[in-house]
Order: sequence, then C-alpha cells, then structure tokens
Amino acid sequence: MPYIPQSKKTARNVILVTTAMLSFISFWRAAAIVLCDIASTVYYIGGIAEHAIGKAAPWFILGVMLFSYAVRAVYIESCGMFVRGGVYRVVKEAMGGTLAKLSVSALMFDYVLTGPISAVSAGQYLVGLFNTTLPHVGFHRHLPPDLFSVLFAIAVTLYFWWQNVKGIPESSDKALKIMAVTTVMGVMMIVWSLFTLWSKGFTWPPLSPVFNGESLGWLFPLKNRINPLGLFGLAIAFGHSLLAMSGEESLAQVYREIEAPKLQNLKRAAFIVFLFSMLLTTLGTFFAAMIIPDSVRMSQFSDNLMSGLAMYLVGPTQLKLLFQAFVVFVGFLILSGAVNTSIIGSNGVLNRIGEDRILPEFLRRPHPRFGTSSRLINLTVGLQLLTILLCRGNIYVLGEAYAFGVIWSFVFKALAVLMLRYKDKTHREWKVPLNVKIKGFEIPIGLAVIFLILFLTACLNLVTKKAATISGSIFTLSFFIIFLISEKLNERKRKEEGVLIHEGHIDRVNFNRVDLLTSEACHLVKPRRVLVAVRDPKNLVHLQKVLEEINPDETDVIVLSAKVAKGLHLEGDVSQPMSEDEQLLTHVIKIVEKVGRSVIPVILPTNDPYYAIARAAYDLNVQEIVLGKSSGKFAPEVQMEEIAVAWGAVTPLDEEERHLQIRIIWEGKELKENL
Repeated sequence: MPYIPQSKKTARNVILVTTAMLSFISFWRAAAIVLCDIASTVYYIGGIAEHAIGKAAPWFILGVMLFSYAVRAVYIESCGMFVRGGVYRVVKEAMGGTLAKLSVSALMFDYVLTGPISAVSAGQYLVGLFNTTLPHVGFHRHLPPDLFSVLFAIAVTLYFWWQNVKGIPESSDKALKIMAVTTVMGVMMIVWSLFTLWSKGFTWPPLSPVFNGESLGWLFPLKNRINPLGLFGLAIAFGHSLLAMSGEESLAQVYREIEAPKLQNLKRAAFIVFLFSMLLTTLGTFFAAMIIPDSVRMSQFSDNLMSGLAMYLVGPTQLKLLFQAFVVFVGFLILSGAVNTSIIGSNGVLNRIGEDRILPEFLRRPHPRFGTSSRLINLTVGLQLLTILLCRGNIYVLGEAYAFGVIWSFVFKALAVLMLRYKDKTHREWKVPLNVKIKGFEIPIGLAVIFLILFLTACLNLVTKKAATISGSIFTLSFFIIFLISEKLNERKRKEEGVLIHEGHIDRVNFNRVDLLTSEACHLVKPRRVLVAVRDPKNLVHLQKVLEEINPDETDVIVLSAKVAKGLHLEGDVSQPMSEDEQLLTHVIKIVEKVGRSVIPVILPTNDPYYAIARAAYDLNVQEIVLGKSSGKFAPEVQMEEIAVAWGAVTPLDEEERHLQIRIIWEGKELKENL
C-alpha cells in the first residue's frame, strides 16, 4: 500500500529528521563567534603580559597579533582539505590516532580554561566599576572582587550553556550583537585615546622586557645570563604574550557551519578576525601603557586595564565615568561571549572524538527537542564550573595555565599540516604562502617557519611557565588516558554485542513523527521547492549538484528517503536511531556541510518508492524532483517513465495543471523532463 498523507493510518509514519548540523551561518556570524574569544583578550592580556615581562608587553602583543594571521593561514589550509578540519582530524590523518588524542587533550585544556578566564575577567571589570561608582551614590561598602567574580562567572557560564543547548544559530546571533556593540566601543576608545595622547604628549613603551621569578620559572637561576634583547630573551617574552592569539581552533570548528561558498567565506571571516583583533587588542594595550600612570597601572588596574584607561583619558570626570561604564558593559558582553565560543569549540572537538567511537555513545545522543549534542555540552560546562571554583577569581593563574593548551594545539596542528604536504598529494583549495618548487619538489617554507616558531615557543614555555606546565600536563594526560580507556571499552562492548563497525563516523540525528506531511510540518517558507530523492549513500552526486546550483534565499531543498518497508508501518519505535537511515543521513550531512546549504530531511515508509516521491512532491507543492541514476536495476529513461506515471496518479483530473520538472543526474550527465 503506497503512502497517502490524507490517511491518518499511514500519515503517522512520516518521519522528519532534525539535527543542528544542517543549519548554516554567514561569515559575519562565524567571525563574531571567534572574535568573542580573540578580541576579548584585550581586557586581560595587557595585565597578564606586563606582570610577566614589564612595560614592554605591548610590543610583544603586537608581534603575536601579526603572527596570528600566519597561524590562521594554517587553519585555512586544513579546512580546505577537511570540512571538519580541526586539530584532531588533521593530526590523525598525518600522525595517527594516538597523537591525535594527545593533541585534542591539550586542546580541551585550552577550551576548558577559555570560558573561566573570560567570565572571571568580566566579573573583575564589573565589580571594579561597582566599587568605583557606588561611593558616588552614597553606598560605601566594598564588594569583594574575587568572590563576586566567581559568582558572576558561574552565572554567565550557565546562561551560555543553555544558549548552546538550543543550538548554534541562537548563540551566533548573540555573538554578532556583542561584536556590533564592541565595535562602537572600540572606535570611541581609539579616537579618544589618540586625542589624549595628542593633548598630553606620550612616550613609547620600552622595547626591552623585564623578567622576574614567575616569568622565568625554572630558568630563574640563569637570570643574569639571559639578554632581554637577545634571541633567547625575545622568545621568552613572545611566549608570555602568546595568550593574545587564542581562539584559532574555534575558527576550524565553526567552519562546518559556514554557509556557501565555504572556503571563500572562511577567508573573509579570518581577515575580519585579524583586522578587528589587531586594532582592538594591540592599540588597547599600547594606549593603556602610555596613558595610565606607571604608579597605578599594575597596582590598581592589572585585572581591569581597559577600565583604568577610560578613567585616565582627558575630559570631564562625569563623561569619563560614563565611558568607563560603557567599556565595562562591553567587556561584560564580549568576555561573556568568549564563554559561548569556548562551549561551541569544545562541543565541536568532542563531537569529532565521538564520531570516531572514542567517547561513549550515550554522550552523543542529540537533545530530544533541539537536536544538539547537549550531553557533551554538559561535560564541558561542568569542567568549566569546577575551574571557576578552583581559581578563586585569580586571573593571572588562569592566564598562565591557559597558555599551555593554546601553544601545544598550535604545534600539533602546524606539524600535521606540514606532514600532509608530503603524505597527501591531493589538490588543495588554498595553501599557506611561500612555497618553492625545485625540480618538481615543493618546499613549504612558510609552513615550516610557522611550525618552528611555534615549537620553539612551546618548548620555552614549558620551562618558564611552571603553573601552565604542571596543570596543563596533568589535565592533558588525564584526558588522554580517559580517551584511551573509553576507546578500548567501546571496542570491547561492540565485539561482545556483535555490532558491525562501519567505516567512518555516524552522525546522530533525531527521528520525529509528524501527523501529516505538510509545508508547515517541514517548515517550508521559501517560494521555490526542490525534492531530492536519496537512497544509496554512495550515490549522492545529484544532491551535491542541486545544492551547488540553487539560490538558498529562494529555495527549500527537501531530501527524501523513501524507505521500502514490509507491510504498512516501520517496525519498532521510530524515535530511536535506525542504523541504515543514519548511515544514509551521515553521508547526506557530509555533502550538506561540504557545500554549506541547508536541507530538510524526510523519511517515508512505502512499498512503492516512485509513488511516495510523487505524492510527497504533490503535498509539499514542489516544483522540481531530482533523482540519482539507479544502481543498475533501471535505466534513466525507465526511471523517468516511472516517476511520470506516479505523478499522473497523484494529480487529480479536475485540478488545474501543475508544472513539474523532473531531473535524473549522474556523473557528468543529466536527463530532464517537464510535466
């Protein structure tokens, strides 16, 4: 019996597939998500770097920000090779699963600390504003900065936890609004600071770093032998400023969510991130060093440098107080947004680990309402909340530890991309510049130099950052051991249960029943609709071509799987994952992510696939049906005849003529008919 949606008996078997992986965002939103991490460092990097290397910190922060674009180029090349081109995938392809798990363990340390350092810093700015302004309104009680920061950080983390449970379109919208407000603040700060320097005069910060016991770590006994302006001393100072370059991995994680044209939009997002963070972070730290008096800068404003800068600009006190409040408000927004970015990034990393069956399967089950990997989000947020409680509001300790995950994830990434230049000779959509060919042999000079700088900096950080080395090593090794044990347990469980292990990963999706297959149930709102029938995971050429040629602003694409079933209904509970369907949908998602266009997946049980396709096209008011070539059972001409007959069967005789285009697409060929 064919699928007939007007019949209540069969309509209940319609399945609408939902997953957060099928929604895409613009390059502006992608840049905003990453900037909430990178640009937020302006609020705390100046104090942390100056605490370690003295007043020369702005010069080294400038160097780090310039170098950040070179590191970003490494990520762009890897994303051009793999849609899911984060550290884990690239390192695994280049150096194997063991080192991939080790690299992602270090990366998780980065993400777990990104949220806490940003949220605690936001709390420090907020409590500093309260303690400055409340006496002016008659409230003379001093709020405890560290306790307030911890409580505030917990509240912000919980808020963005819920936003990410709802899905990335929700959270990216918040990030975009945050960056719009930050831009206004940044322009005001730059213009006002330049006017202040012009009015009062200025002296450039010194070039020579000043080291202390904390900044030299285990090298402190060699203090008298280290020349601050020598190559060794400059490298140490560079390493203490590297925190300004966090957030690169988030760009790779969010790449899979960027809309088409993907790589072009990624490069646009990368340039926006560079330009914005370069201006805001570099100029902000320079202005603070040149405008705030040395006698109060580190003693009073080390944890809220931008707030102190606002109070030492020229102008009426009342106006400066208002601007200070605005700076703190923006700091609260952007630093809170960095919490959001850390959750998004860590969720992407853990999902990739889960796809390789390293994490327990129950952690990957999608949220029943939103389709997000909420259990992985819960894991990350739980670790962040624990970190907030353990740090007790100390920004410097968080910053020092944070640098460990940042630098080592960069090292693994750069080395992996460098190795893939020789291991994988497939065409790259884009490469890191400075490649020299000698007799057909390519030497990636640019990539090699980036790796060497990162590796040498990481090695120096190991011996100069005690807190980072100890805490980072413990965390990384702990996660690495957990990944190894979990992977072994999963393998043993699958063998005991006799589960067939399929090649590649399987994306988890929600299977939701709908009462009737209608435009409203499928959320179809665009004027043009195309139905793409899919069946064979290895035969999706037609889907990719449709996605590449449509106008996404005008066209909804329905991906229909007509599931041939025995009898009238699907057996079992359709709310539970069905392995064959998930394998097909995993390949659909792979194509959708590669192109960057959204689709609406639907599964229909039937004993007549052509009739089900035609019936669905009629009920959804589709203007075009696209099929792939049959694997051998039918010639394309026979397929065309079958779907034409089915369309005639579902169209009432007394109805006005409806035009439908049918296309059958396969490798390099196409058969088209208008009905």
